[in-house]
Amino acid sequence: MHGIRGGRQDVVIYQKIVQKLQQYGEVLTEHVSHCDLSEKGEDAVQSGDTFIHDRDMEWLMMSDVIIAEVTQPSLGVGYELGRALDMHKKILCLFRPSSGKSLSAMIRGAVDGSLFQVRDYKEEEVEGILEEYFNGLVKV
Repeated sequence: MHGIRGGRQDVVIYQKIVQKLQQYGEVLTEHVSHCDLSEKGEDAVQSGDTFIHDRDMEWLMMSDVIIAEVTQPSLGVGYELGRALDMHKKILCLFRPSSGKSLSAMIRGAVDGSLFQVRDYKEEEVEGILEEYFNGLVKV
């Protein structure tokens, strides 16, 4: 399972999401919930941009399901979602309207009902939404 995010403002929500996802399988991007990850994300100088790209693409390929918290706009998250769509991965995007932000039409417009879904949520609803999503996958 691959969880992706953009921005560090919502680290507490990311922690809640990762903890819930761990009930359903291995979370390959658990590090996004760590408080010590900087606003710029991973230290690209230390690992190198190519290393980070290649590792994240490998994680996408290994994943059965992609969960993306998309409230904070991110070019990297958008890129990964496009690649995941090309790989025919199951994708759930979580967006919090109370943030005052608008979700890109490229994300909301990609919804196809089966592989790619977007759910608007309030922070207190996120665990229930994930539970509902995964229970629905099991029945399919």
